[in-house]
Amino acid sequence: MENLIDIHSHILPGVDDGSESFEKSMRMLKCAMDDGISEIILTPHNKPGHRNVHFSKMTFELEKLRELMARESIEINLYLGSELYYRSGLLQEIEDNISATLAGSRYVLLEFNPLEDYDYIRNGCYSLLMGGYYPVLAHAERYQNVCTKKNGIDELIEMGCYIQVNAGSVMGKFGSKAKRFLRDMLKQRQVHFIATDAHDMKKRAPYLSDCAEWIKKKYGEDYADRLFCENALCVIEDKDIAWR
Repeated sequence: MENLIDIHSHILPGVDDGSESFEKSMRMLKCAMDDGISEIILTPHNKPGHRNVHFSKMTFELEKLRELMARESIEINLYLGSELYYRSGLLQEIEDNISATLAGSRYVLLEFNPLEDYDYIRNGCYSLLMGGYYPVLAHAERYQNVCTKKNGIDELIEMGCYIQVNAGSVMGKFGSKAKRFLRDMLKQRQVHFIATDAHDMKKRAPYLSDCAEWIKKKYGEDYADRLFCENALCVIEDKDIAWR
């Protein structure tokens, strides 16, 4: 597959635990382009108690990255966002433009502690929904109490949440337990986005094509298009996702 869209990545250099330098970011972007990725939302971590990078600094770093990409003929469209760790007051931060949504849209990439209670995750998502935003649960396969709660994923989706999972987890790079859980979710069409969550060029590299081809063969081209292209384009264009 070509023209893949990645809504979750840590390629912007020097802002979190992802790429440490422009050189590394350029290698990651070249790798992503060769893999068929045409658009990426850059989503640095934004957590309480951390030195979170201000949006103006992110914009400055993005422009430098785009200049380097132009010199190297790397043709990927980049957008800014954040992976927002849920906390009290997050909705107000978003409304005050302190914390960034995905590509400036109503969609919010939302992270929780992997061991957080299901009700806390549900209530956090609900608070953003009531504020007019669409929570996208980042790497949903990591939340033990979501995965083990009967009908937990369905409840979140019916409430209005969207589910993002990592390509590496689907392909078994993070253990058989996560792989089995995710493949059951995919069978039930409970996933809306598959992203790289790229941090480096090793275990969490910016690859989507292998996973996209596997999804296409296993679940059909239509579902693969939704997971890797159509739904992500709705985020970038700030449109409602027709299919849930």
